[in-house]
Amino acid sequence: MANDTPYGLGSYVFTTDPEQAQRVANQLEAGMVFVNLVGADEPGLPFGGVKRSGFGRELGRYGADEFVNRKLIRIAG
Repeated sequence: MANDTPYGLGSYVFTTDPEQAQRVANQLEAGMVFVNLVGADEPGLPFGGVKRSGFGRELGRYGADEFVNRKLIRIAG
């Protein structure tokens, strides 16, 4: 039921069972899953979601690449 949405930015799991938390977190279709806490973003990882929750990633080393337009130009000499 939790994955039955067109969005997938973040999700939260609240439980006292660590094994259940890991099992549920692995199955959630979301860019971020927080277990027993709220808003604990990791500055070293790109921030973003899946499905219709925007596009690309921001922040972090890999996130910066999402904002770069790479272009190859070769000129024969």
